[in-house]
Amino acid sequence: MIQESQLLSIIDHTLLKAEASREDIIRLCQEAIHYGPATVFTHGYYTPLVAEQLAGSRVRVGATAGFPYGAQPPAVKAFEARTSIADGAQEIDIVLNIGAMKSGEFDVVYRDVCGVREACADRAILKVILETCLLTREEKIRACEICVKAGADFVKTSTGLSYGGATLEDVRLMREVVGDRAKVKAAGGIRTLAQAMAMVEAGADRIGTSSMLTIAQELEAKAHA
Repeated sequence: MIQESQLLSIIDHTLLKAEASREDIIRLCQEAIHYGPATVFTHGYYTPLVAEQLAGSRVRVGATAGFPYGAQPPAVKAFEARTSIADGAQEIDIVLNIGAMKSGEFDVVYRDVCGVREACADRAILKVILETCLLTREEKIRACEICVKAGADFVKTSTGLSYGGATLEDVRLMREVVGDRAKVKAAGGIRTLAQAMAMVEAGADRIGTSSMLTIAQELEAKAHA
């Protein structure tokens, strides 16, 4: 398991607010270059700018697709992913087709993920957001199995924009279901060092948060205590 001192290296430094400006995104990238998280995640519109800002650094470029509701037609999600990859994205986070999942249309969900997997091919890591707060336990299990079958690299808890975010219970369940067949990303409502480490201990391989600076400051304070 990753140690506290290594935590920043598994964080996806995220800014997905609709009002985020070009200056906000540049600042986000500068923070990432300084602190060294895994990725910077933005909406696809800003992917070319993020790729330009992070050029020469080890921080990866991430972009969303089908965000935040997962309700776009499969071809639209796949096109969005391909466009962001062409613009420099190395990781793609898509939202599961939640309505299809709730309707028991599991073949639709599977084909939806497969379409984006094909778009990513071997060029980008694919994470699938389940939006766990909207699913029953049985649906979470089924969704994890579908994502693994479709070739997703990660299953992810939440967009952070619905009724709830990551919970330890959901992370443990997702880890149990996917085993070593996929990785787990916890996101949504993770704002402190303690919360992030609890998610890691529950089985998360990656942490998505817009509070990386707060966590970094906590780490620095502990290091100088």
